[in-house]
Amino acid sequence: MTDCLFCKIAAGEIPSKKVYSDDKVYAFHDIAPKAPTHVLIIPRKHIGKLADVGEGDAAGIGEVVTRAAAIARELGLEHYRLVANNGEGAGQSVFHLHFHLLGGRPLAWPPG
Repeated sequence: MTDCLFCKIAAGEIPSKKVYSDDKVYAFHDIAPKAPTHVLIIPRKHIGKLADVGEGDAAGIGEVVTRAAAIARELGLEHYRLVANNGEGAGQSVFHLHFHLLGGRPLAWPPG
């Protein structure tokens, strides 16, 4: 998608602090972190939000979640939160499916 911020970041058109990259997944540090560790993990395939995931996306989303767990291990996070917001009312501001990997401090519930 040509006007998608995260598609442009994954394509290298907009700079980011890359954590991981392969042909299916891209991960980078959030520019406004909500925890000492705050990494965004995205599928390279443009999917607007979690509700848009279809049966054909299962393997790709599985790769994103598997990579999130690997990144958490690589960053030394024993306890962390993995969050995907679905829609504006849930706090989604960029409409390219992404998962927030948050850690590095105790995380309260509900988040705030």
